Amino acid sequence: MREPSLLPVFGKFGAKGPRVVAVEPVPSAGIAPRLREALAAHGGMVLKLSVVAWTISVLSMVFFMLQG
Repeated sequence: MREPSLLPVFGKFGAKGPRVVAVEPVPSAGIAPRLREALAAHGGMVLKLSVVAWTISVLSMVFFMLQG
Protein backbone atom coordinates (compact mmCIF):
# COMPACT_ATOMS: atom_id res chain seq x y z
CA MET A 1 0.00 0.00 0.00
CA ARG A 2 1.33 3.41 -0.93
CA GLU A 3 1.81 6.04 1.83
CA PRO A 4 0.63 9.61 1.23
CA SER A 5 3.27 12.28 0.87
CA LEU A 6 3.97 14.51 3.86
CA LEU A 7 2.74 18.08 3.82
CA PRO A 8 5.45 20.70 3.47
CA VAL A 9 6.55 22.25 6.75
CA PHE A 10 7.58 25.50 5.12
CA GLY A 11 6.19 27.04 2.01
CA LYS A 12 2.76 27.76 0.70
CA PHE A 13 0.83 25.86 3.39
CA GLY A 14 3.44 25.95 6.14
CA ALA A 15 4.45 28.45 8.79
CA LYS A 16 4.38 32.08 7.85
CA GLY A 17 6.64 34.83 9.07
CA PRO A 18 5.56 37.26 11.76
CA ARG A 19 3.50 40.25 10.71
CA VAL A 20 4.10 43.68 12.12
CA VAL A 21 0.94 45.62 12.91
CA ALA A 22 1.14 49.25 13.92
CA VAL A 23 -1.59 50.26 16.34
CA GLU A 24 -2.37 53.90 16.74
CA PRO A 25 -4.30 55.14 19.74
CA VAL A 26 -7.82 56.12 18.82
CA PRO A 27 -8.99 59.36 20.34
CA SER A 28 -12.07 58.51 22.35
CA ALA A 29 -14.61 60.94 23.61
CA GLY A 30 -16.94 60.74 26.55
CA ILE A 31 -16.69 58.69 29.68
CA ALA A 32 -14.62 55.81 28.27
CA PRO A 33 -11.16 57.33 28.94
CA ARG A 34 -12.08 58.23 32.51
CA LEU A 35 -13.42 54.73 33.16
CA ARG A 36 -10.28 53.20 31.67
CA GLU A 37 -8.05 55.33 33.91
CA ALA A 38 -10.14 54.54 37.00
CA LEU A 39 -10.04 50.82 36.25
CA ALA A 40 -6.29 50.93 35.73
CA ALA A 41 -5.81 52.73 39.04
CA HIS A 42 -8.30 50.72 41.12
CA GLY A 43 -8.59 47.43 39.21
CA GLY A 44 -7.78 45.13 42.12
CA MET A 45 -10.26 46.80 44.43
CA VAL A 46 -13.00 46.69 41.78
CA LEU A 47 -12.39 42.98 41.26
CA LYS A 48 -12.57 42.25 45.00
CA LEU A 49 -15.75 44.29 45.42
CA SER A 50 -17.41 42.60 42.45
CA VAL A 51 -16.58 39.15 43.86
CA VAL A 52 -18.04 40.17 47.24
CA ALA A 53 -21.19 41.56 45.60
CA TRP A 54 -21.61 38.41 43.49
CA THR A 55 -21.19 36.18 46.55
CA ILE A 56 -23.74 38.16 48.55
CA SER A 57 -26.24 38.07 45.71
CA VAL A 58 -25.87 34.30 45.26
CA LEU A 59 -26.20 33.68 49.00
CA SER A 60 -29.27 35.92 49.21
CA MET A 61 -30.91 34.11 46.29
CA VAL A 62 -30.29 30.76 47.98
CA PHE A 63 -31.67 32.13 51.28
CA PHE A 64 -34.86 33.41 49.68
CA MET A 65 -35.39 30.22 47.71
CA LEU A 66 -35.05 28.14 50.86
CA GLN A 67 -37.52 30.42 52.71
CA GLY A 68 -40.14 30.15 49.95
